[in-house]
Amino acid sequence: MYQQMIFVNLATADLDAAKKFFTELGYSINTQFSDETTASIPLSDTIVVMFHTHQKYAVFTKKQIVDSPKNSEVLLALSAESREKVDELVDKAIAAGGKPTGETQDHGFMYGRAFDDLDGHTWEVVWMDPAAVQG
Repeated sequence: MYQQMIFVNLATADLDAAKKFFTELGYSINTQFSDETTASIPLSDTIVVMFHTHQKYAVFTKKQIVDSPKNSEVLLALSAESREKVDELVDKAIAAGGKPTGETQDHGFMYGRAFDDLDGHTWEVVWMDPAAVQG
């Protein structure tokens, strides 16, 4: 069966810092699709984040690039396989220079935390009890 993919394209003020940040979270750089203006970072088999310098990002849009530390452009949410994995990823992000954002959400069947990366993009990490999803 065909697995649709998503390529999340984001502008970064410092490409090297973005690459370092995400490798510290445990992700790798796909060098085949990266160069001095773009970093391709697979998060899973179907999710790839493409960080572009502002100059490169501007090639793809006529719109003004959002000042992401001050303005919200998008909320990115990633699933996690457990509460512990939520905490692990968010704690790694904070240790790598990210900033915690929002309050921890604990609804029993669902648990989540969020962080802002070095460019101010907000990443939510959420676990949901599979039994709650099925029922």
